[in-house]
Amino acid sequence: MTDRLTGLGTRARLEDKIARLIAEREEDPAPFAIAIIDLDGFKPINDLYGRTAGDGILKQAALRLRAAIDESSMVVRLGADEFAVLAPLVFSAAAARHLASTLIEVLSAPYDIGARSVRLTASVGSSIYEHADETTEALIGKAETALYEARRTGRNRVVVYSPELVEATHSVTRIEQALRRAVSNGEVEPHFQPIVALDSGHLLGFEALARWTDHDLGPVSPGLFIPLAEERGIMPDLSRLVLGKAADAARNWPRHLFLAFNLSPEQLVDQSTAREVLEISARSGLDPRRLEVEITETGLMSQPETAAAIIGEFKRAGARIALDDFGTGQSSLGRLRDFPFDKLKIDRSFIASIMEDRASEHIVRAILAMCTGLGMGAVAEGIEERAQAKRLAELGCRMGQGFLYGRAEPALATAEFIHLRESRRLASLKRT
Repeated sequence: MTDRLTGLGTRARLEDKIARLIAEREEDPAPFAIAIIDLDGFKPINDLYGRTAGDGILKQAALRLRAAIDESSMVVRLGADEFAVLAPLVFSAAAARHLASTLIEVLSAPYDIGARSVRLTASVGSSIYEHADETTEALIGKAETALYEARRTGRNRVVVYSPELVEATHSVTRIEQALRRAVSNGEVEPHFQPIVALDSGHLLGFEALARWTDHDLGPVSPGLFIPLAEERGIMPDLSRLVLGKAADAARNWPRHLFLAFNLSPEQLVDQSTAREVLEISARSGLDPRRLEVEITETGLMSQPETAAAIIGEFKRAGARIALDDFGTGQSSLGRLRDFPFDKLKIDRSFIASIMEDRASEHIVRAILAMCTGLGMGAVAEGIEERAQAKRLAELGCRMGQGFLYGRAEPALATAEFIHLRESRRLASLKRT
């Protein structure tokens, strides 16, 4: 019952130890805790740098976990990048949360893989043995439910099981089923947020964003249903639906306006993605040269070769490629070297603090200088104040989007917005 790679115990050893603890405490069920730990982002790192590097990370993680627990506790490897800790002297949810936070901290330090180092975070789900009728299977199941919730709500966090968690899990399941029906029935719609020239305010294009209002649930936040769609395998169908509607709308815009849309990480490992997107564009009658495909670095890291092939197909068709949320991923400079991006989208977290935080301004200044040197465009996301737009223009940023220029609106409202803005632009040209 020993894991060959790490030397830790296995799930069978964990189950045996839990069963013995339950038996020992049957007369007086003193609490104890278990924690299940998942290394966030391990698979992309393993795919990018190879199995040898991945095995090295797992060995280092095992050593760190073993060093972080007391003599009464035990750590095992459950499989892949999951570990578990049994803590007989942890008696409360607060203590379990403290232990899990310590484990996350030790696992977040850099890992050496040959000549380079990488960072990972971790998610932890924990459960407490409190009742004499609790079984080993139930206790582990509760910890797994808590871990699922930690992953679903952002990763790099701790969740301790509680009865309320079950209701939250059921709520997510209801939303998932409603989303599947909505996608099947074509009920998810694109809304369009303008992207403008910062010096003149002229429209350059729009980013298509998915919006969903359910008959029973009402408006559902994209911050909830988009991660759920990615996690449950709904995203490819959702993306095709929204892109088809967005392309139908964009076909009728003035030809100088482009349509930007996002590809999910799941789509960047599917070799048919570019063909499907370009077929949707062709059916709508939208010139692929008016398409701007936005991808995140997370998507690139899983299968870089497949992603490169997909990007190559788009480029040959005349579509442009933008790297979204720049500045928040790992090895971003390496991505710029390896992939032919046309634009970078500067993450809104830097723009939000650009007027107060000198570090944010210096980062934005450096990104813009780099874009100039590499011959790429730059789009600042999340602009909400005129002062931010002015500072960005002074720094040399030419494009931006955010609430200052307009929120995402449905197709009809967007068409009316375009008509009004174009009328004003043409009138201005006539006056000059």
